[in-house]
Amino acid sequence: MQHQLDIIGYVKSPYRQKFAVPRQPGLVNAATSQIILNEAYSHPDCVRGLTDFSHIWVLFLFHETLAGGWKPLVRPPRLGGNERKGVFATRSTFRPNAIGMSAVQLTDVTHQDGRSRIEVVGADWVDGTPIIDIKPYLTYADSHPQAISGFAGDKPAAGFTTCFSPVAEQQLAALQTEYPGLADFIAQVLQQDPRPAYKQNTQQDKVYGMSLYDLNIKWQVINSENHVISISKDF
Repeated sequence: MQHQLDIIGYVKSPYRQKFAVPRQPGLVNAATSQIILNEAYSHPDCVRGLTDFSHIWVLFLFHETLAGGWKPLVRPPRLGGNERKGVFATRSTFRPNAIGMSAVQLTDVTHQDGRSRIEVVGADWVDGTPIIDIKPYLTYADSHPQAISGFAGDKPAAGFTTCFSPVAEQQLAALQTEYPGLADFIAQVLQQDPRPAYKQNTQQDKVYGMSLYDLNIKWQVINSENHVISISKDF
């Protein structure tokens, strides 16, 4: 039996590309994201009572990896990309139905221009991600402190510290009004070490780049520290 899923909304996120998106929800909380509901689902009745909950489950589509299909075995980044696990034993984005789910903190629900907007903290979605469902998080049913989490039993260890070059410091100061808390956001993202797993144990002079909001951030890893070189507007 086939059933077509409706897209109920989409994400407005500071992550403009898959690179640098946290690998799990809740790891970066220095920036907010919005779920903007489509017109058919934007009536205030659809979200009535939602703000009674502190957290929500969000189901979405891995739209950027749909074309890549799926395989029975994947290489989780958590294991350095060197060990294979069954797709159903991982949270790989390459899945038979490309459906993801995240538990995030709900901070606000507003209505603007005929659309409902749900603001959350701790999201792990690239900008434009299609949303297929939203449900309240229930502590008595969804929280299992004694659960066993296999190869991902512990939160990822804190990564390298982050420092900013004099040029980057000046750029941060100029951007502070438009992007409050930008330095903390960049530091939290880099602490997750967004580099490919096979490069995370190497020290190189390679300069990396990532897009946050409409900004291009360039950095490199030197002596176990993230050095932010520059922060510039994308045009």
